[in-house]
Amino acid sequence: MQRPIEREWELAIDPDTVRLFILKAKAISAGVNDDYADGSEHEVELDAESRDSHHHDGLAEEKEEDLTEEELRELIDDLNVDESAELVALAWLGRGDFDAAEWPEAVEQARQRANKRTSSYLLGMPMLADYLEAGLEALGA
Repeated sequence: MQRPIEREWELAIDPDTVRLFILKAKAISAGVNDDYADGSEHEVELDAESRDSHHHDGLAEEKEEDLTEEELRELIDDLNVDESAELVALAWLGRGDFDAAEWPEAVEQARQRANKRTSSYLLGMPMLADYLEAGLEALGA
């Protein structure tokens, strides 16, 4: 049985909130990957020589994806300064820019670089969900 990792810090951001962000980021990523997995969006190959454009009213699907991204953007924008810095630091930790022993330094650097575009910065990370998961795991949260 493993002993819990001893921490010298308390997270300002609730790990369950981060897990919610992870789920939303995965939903956004899955929507993008489904559309572009085969490299030919909205085309159906009928046989080797002919193709037919696939027309549908994708507004409902697109609206749902947009809502998920917009929800995540709003949730991130609603974080206070400490929570926002920790979320960025978690992504950095998960990406390998810092290790768990450097957590306070990562948070401080994120706090110093904070601006109004945190959600855009984070949503621009292609593997955001994976980075946040790895960051939480590294901290034992």
